[in-house]
Amino acid sequence: MELTKKTTILFPPDLHDRLSRLAEQQGTSLGDLVRKACEIQYGLVSAETRLEAVRQLAALSLPVGDPGTMKRESVPRAEDLLP
Repeated sequence: MELTKKTTILFPPDLHDRLSRLAEQQGTSLGDLVRKACEIQYGLVSAETRLEAVRQLAALSLPVGDPGTMKRESVPRAEDLLP
């Protein structure tokens, strides 16, 4: 990706410190960390990237049931919520 536009973002010191540490832990720059966060938050990823993610999910061999069964297993019944 060609980087041709520059933007200045002012962070409070504590947020800047946390993001800088996170970038260092991930072995990347603060700028790259912020760019990736923006892409994730605002859905600015290419169609090919999305398709690849779908392909990877489809390739997983996970034990899943039909939608009705999955909903029953994940949403508690109203009577189970009462004390």
